[in-house]
Amino acid sequence: MTSTLPIACQQRNAAAGISKTTNIRLPVTWLAGTVIGCAACLLLVGTSRPIYGQQEQPSPGDAQAEESLNEQTSAERLSETASQSSDDGSSSSIPFLGLIVKGGWLMLPIGVMSVIVVMIGIERMLGLRTTRVLPQALVDGLGEMANRDTFDPRLAYRLCQKYPSAAATVIRAMLLKVGRPLSEVEHSVAEASQVEADRLYTKVRTLNLAAAISPLLGLLGTVWGMIQSFFVTANLPLGSNKGQALAEGIYVALVTTFAGLAVAIPAAVLAHLFEGRILYLIREIEQLLGSLLPQIEKYEGKLRVDQQSLAHGHDANLSHQHAESKAS
Repeated sequence: MTSTLPIACQQRNAAAGISKTTNIRLPVTWLAGTVIGCAACLLLVGTSRPIYGQQEQPSPGDAQAEESLNEQTSAERLSETASQSSDDGSSSSIPFLGLIVKGGWLMLPIGVMSVIVVMIGIERMLGLRTTRVLPQALVDGLGEMANRDTFDPRLAYRLCQKYPSAAATVIRAMLLKVGRPLSEVEHSVAEASQVEADRLYTKVRTLNLAAAISPLLGLLGTVWGMIQSFFVTANLPLGSNKGQALAEGIYVALVTTFAGLAVAIPAAVLAHLFEGRILYLIREIEQLLGSLLPQIEKYEGKLRVDQQSLAHGHDANLSHQHAESKAS
């Protein structure tokens, strides 16, 4: 009995120790699990922030690829727009007649100037021909007379009547002063030459006037059109395409400047050409007069003639007058 009691007591004590240790280990295990779970949550939160940051800030390689893709897309769009505009431009053209009508009332004086320039250009081209100013037959006939020993003013005057021209008019003025002092002959020739030069230059001055006024008229029309265009654009209602309205008004306003320059440039060119032609013809007339002047000097103080005697006189009467002048 004594042997079994201690064994039973020991067994009870051992069972009680096990129950105590198990009761102590359960709270420790729960606390450890709680701590481990909290630590795991903190680790997850800490690792998730850098991931989000990396998503917000892409890498340089990805940025370059995206930029190149955007550039290619914009280039394709520009090429498509250019092709569309070229197709539209090839199918449509500028309505010049419509622009002329839209140019305003200042297009009327510019149009009148253009008509004047065309008419004067055609007239001066015909009027400044050598056959109209200095006929070759007149030059040859007077040159032959100047080379003779005896010069007949009456024949020279009739030759000038046969070939009416600017040169013939000046030579006739010189022949009417045969027998007068040389200074008086030269003065008469200078006056006749100036009159003919002014007559030749008269219509050329009109070309110079057209070349100077036409651009000013065009500029005036453009300034007035710009004023109207800006006024209309400023008073457009909200939501309107002001840029398109302003561009349309400006290109219509520039029509007058284009028209003025289109008239002024040909007028200036024609005036320059005609002035050079007139100067050349005047020099040729002066050379012809210089070849005749020594023959006219021979009659200084020895002979008196008038228009009637030169036009209708006979060679015998002229020779008789010349002989009387020598005897006296």
